[in-house]
Formats: sequence, C-alpha cells, structure tokens
Amino acid sequence: MGAVQHDPATSRAAIRAFVRANHPDVGGDPEAFVAGLAELRDRRPCDRYNAPVVVVHRPRGIQGLVRRMRARWERRRRPPRVR
Repeated sequence: MGAVQHDPATSRAAIRAFVRANHPDVGGDPEAFVAGLAELRDRRPCDRYNAPVVVVHRPRGIQGLVRRMRARWERRRRPPRVR
C-alpha cells in the first residue's frame, strides 16, 4: 500500500465546511466545535512548516556597493549567451 497523499485544498475545505456548520456563533455546541476542530487539525501532515531556513549575508555600505558594481561590470563584460 502506498503512502497516504494529503491534498491541502481538500483538507482546508473540510475544515471550512466543519466550521460553517458547527461554529458556536451559528448555534453549534462549543465543546463539540473545539473537539472536532482539534481532530481535523490533527489529520493534517505535521511537517507543514519544516522547510530549511536559508540566511544570506549581503555586505552593506561601501563594501556592498563595490561588490554590486563589480558584479554588474562582470555581467556586462561577459560574452552573450545566445549566438
């Protein structure tokens, strides 16, 4: 049996439908709403925000200005990519 595929759009649609039907402001039971919402949220994949974080250091001031100018000069001096 293959891995279970989680479709974010379907999951979000199910949560929204549950909220529309059972929200306490529209006459739903508050305890049942909290329990149902927790159950729906537990079904979502847990690695939602586990992307790697990349930090890029860019020099500022004179050093940054010189690097940007040098990079632009090198791009202009480069031969064309298309002949």
